[in-house]
Amino acid sequence: MQTSPQTACRMQIQMIDLDGQRLRVATWRGSDASPPLLIFNGIGANLELVEPFVAALEDVSAIIFDVPGVGGSPAPVVPYRFSTLSVLADRLLTRLGFDGTVDVLGVSWGGALAQQFARLYPRRCRRLVLASTSPGVIMVPAKLSVLSKLIWPRRYTDPDYLQEVGAQLYGGAYRRDPSLLKEHSRHIQPPRGRGYLYQLLAASGWTSLPWLGALRQKTLVMHGNDDPIVPLTNAKILAARIPNATLYVIDDGHLFLIARASEVAPVVRKFLRQEAN
Repeated sequence: MQTSPQTACRMQIQMIDLDGQRLRVATWRGSDASPPLLIFNGIGANLELVEPFVAALEDVSAIIFDVPGVGGSPAPVVPYRFSTLSVLADRLLTRLGFDGTVDVLGVSWGGALAQQFARLYPRRCRRLVLASTSPGVIMVPAKLSVLSKLIWPRRYTDPDYLQEVGAQLYGGAYRRDPSLLKEHSRHIQPPRGRGYLYQLLAASGWTSLPWLGALRQKTLVMHGNDDPIVPLTNAKILAARIPNATLYVIDDGHLFLIARASEVAPVVRKFLRQEAN
């Protein structure tokens, strides 16, 4: 999981206070004139985990923040919903000086947040990329043996446990190359206190299925064909229900965005640069 020197020097991390909620935010200032890419990460995942993908995007500007209770962002006193985080993200963009449109990419849990953001801010969200995600609780679920390992954040706190269960959880390249799990664990900052629980609560009872047809953003749905956490059928549902969506399937698992960053980043970059229909 390496970053080119050029990309590393463009990455800026800062703490921003939004009315009492402190957020750890990373920005990459690219040379491309397209709108910046706002990235919503997966459950329990700190912003460093997607750095290889952002590096592979080359000249695309990007913004990502640690969700409250994850990475360097302190947990709030009370739980939140995806709608709450969408409002927080919109305010963050304004604070950073991004008053116009942005493109949005969501990974796994963050894919649900991306859908919610696109619904609440249709004029703010120009294009949408949904990776390894689903329409929420109304979905084709993972096997019970996989779900039981996702309830607790032990994989983030115990590197040996991650080595033991990582291949079963993430599939794809992580089945074939155990060294990927070791590299992955080096960049993990375990969720803080209530943070992981709050992320689970945010997703509880949430579904986008009734209103997916109302999303008007040009959408790229990306998924691995060996995803134990979110079976591929869910991506097909999203692509079928969102009016202007395209499905891209890769021969990999849940974390293809990281394991195959050099391959999938150009696909995303091309999608973001396409002329509007």
